[in-house]
Amino acid sequence: MTGDSTDISASQQISRVAGFPAHPDRNAAIAEVHSRPPPLLDSPCVLVQLAFITGGNTAADTAAINDLCSRQGEAPPADSERHHILRCGTGTLYWERHSEFSTYTWETSLGAWEHWKSNSPFNEGFVPPGPLMSGVRLEILRAEPGSAPPDFRLDHESLCHSLVEDGNASILTDFRQDTDGLTRMYILDHGLSASRRGVLAQRLIEIETYRTFCMLGLSLANSLSGPLRQMENDLRELTAAIRVTGRDNSDALLARLTALAAELEAQAASSLFRFGASRAYYEIVSERLQALKEQPYGGADSWAQFLTRRVAPAMRTCRSVQDRQENLSRKLSRTTQLLRTWVDVEVEKQNRNLLASMNDRARLQLRLQQTVEGLSVAAVSYYVVGLASYLLGGLPQVDGWLPPKTLLAFAVPFVVLAIWLVVRNIRRKHTADLE
Repeated sequence: MTGDSTDISASQQISRVAGFPAHPDRNAAIAEVHSRPPPLLDSPCVLVQLAFITGGNTAADTAAINDLCSRQGEAPPADSERHHILRCGTGTLYWERHSEFSTYTWETSLGAWEHWKSNSPFNEGFVPPGPLMSGVRLEILRAEPGSAPPDFRLDHESLCHSLVEDGNASILTDFRQDTDGLTRMYILDHGLSASRRGVLAQRLIEIETYRTFCMLGLSLANSLSGPLRQMENDLRELTAAIRVTGRDNSDALLARLTALAAELEAQAASSLFRFGASRAYYEIVSERLQALKEQPYGGADSWAQFLTRRVAPAMRTCRSVQDRQENLSRKLSRTTQLLRTWVDVEVEKQNRNLLASMNDRARLQLRLQQTVEGLSVAAVSYYVVGLASYLLGGLPQVDGWLPPKTLLAFAVPFVVLAIWLVVRNIRRKHTADLE
């Protein structure tokens, strides 16, 4: 192949692939695979990793790594970068940013390690980006295959010793901390390549780091168990009260149920991220342990056996608390729905009674209206007849005609009927307008 690709600009390489438009995130997706290459490690050497909780505070994290780069006279990483490597003192520093923490891994020689507090990047000038959560000291030492391991003064009750890498390395730890608070780990190199040493060291350090972070969920689960138990008891009492006096005291019970549901949802929302993160971290630990393909050595536990026995119950506790939250939420929802049904029935009953009362009032008003209409017909008829009497009284008597009083008497029924018809037509017109 020729070097024609060198004539293509960087922007063209980003925007087009084989002449076709590329997805905007394609380069980032491809680069992620190569973003965390395992270090090429010499033997012997020492690695110290510190993991600081940042909680997403990228400003403090960026300030810390930029300060380290400035003190070493190197260019800082770009704001979008999540990984960076720089020469630092007598070794190499590997920085990596995660979602809620950042890791600083310092690789140095055994000789420099003896004075690590003065030679390391974590001396007095270092400003951590947050509280420290995990600290690991991993030593890689040369050893002949089958030779007895050095006396590292590890705790035999929690000693983990396994053969890995097809017998080309031994890994030891007791998951306890030294005087500096760093978890002690050892790799006995029986003939690993530099790249395999780096892969193995990276796995072991990640096991301890993620193991520590996944246990954060346990402390949260323990702190939530008491309040959760109280809420379960409160729901039990409310359910009993609903069974006894629910219909008579539904409004007060519904208010208590609503407050209890709000308290539960607030607790579940505050713990959702931590429990989810703990599960994810534990899955990473399990994957790294499985990738080791351990062979227990000398009657000691393998790393997987020890951690499964100690960490798995903690994860089950977190799962149990989350299940209890979900079950309690479902029970609260069903109980609230039942009580709301009772409240709705009572409201419908009240509405029905109100409508019946309104109908009674409407019938009464109709009767009053009919009575008033009858009285109005009589009154109007009286006045009309009175006017007619005045009119007829002023006329002279004509021979052959009936007397005025007789005519007036005959006219009264017709006047009343006419007035009644007029009133009825008016009422019908008003009724039609309302309809």
